[in-house]
Amino acid sequence: MKYLDFVLIASLSVMMLACSSITIKHDFDPEYDFSTFKTYRWTSAKEINPQNELQKYPLVYKRVVQAVDKTLAEKGMTKVEGDEFDFVVVAHAASKERMQVTETGGGYYRGWYDPFWGPYGGSTHVSYYEEATLVIDIVSWENKELAWRGMATGTVKENQDAEEQQERLNKIVAQIFAEYPPNK
Repeated sequence: MKYLDFVLIASLSVMMLACSSITIKHDFDPEYDFSTFKTYRWTSAKEINPQNELQKYPLVYKRVVQAVDKTLAEKGMTKVEGDEFDFVVVAHAASKERMQVTETGGGYYRGWYDPFWGPYGGSTHVSYYEEATLVIDIVSWENKELAWRGMATGTVKENQDAEEQQERLNKIVAQIFAEYPPNK
């Protein structure tokens, strides 16, 4: 019985790791010389899209801002409050419920029909989870055009305290900016 418990726990661990993976994507306009982007500011309240999912969660938005500020500072960029800056940072997000269907067993074994299991030997498990996408845009202030976009999509983890959330967001934002500035 202990062997079965071990297999079950190992299988659940692998499934949890698979579900919590994060997909990172980047896109940029090759026309821009990103080496000139040294100073930035965040969008103002009037510039933010009201449809933005982060508007519903101001504490999460604040953590995203902290994570981006930390990452950009590590890359040598400076956040400014005045009117002189090179680019604007915009963070927005969306989420949706996803469904995962897992089937086990069944009536076939290596291509052969197994009458022991029959058509009713398998089972189907349906689970629902929340998937979110965090998008960070860098907009050229001079041209008022999108210059770079980084996106992270993954499963929302609940029941984390504020410190764990900040740590996870720091890692996600660092992954988003891993290839910034882009190599042409």
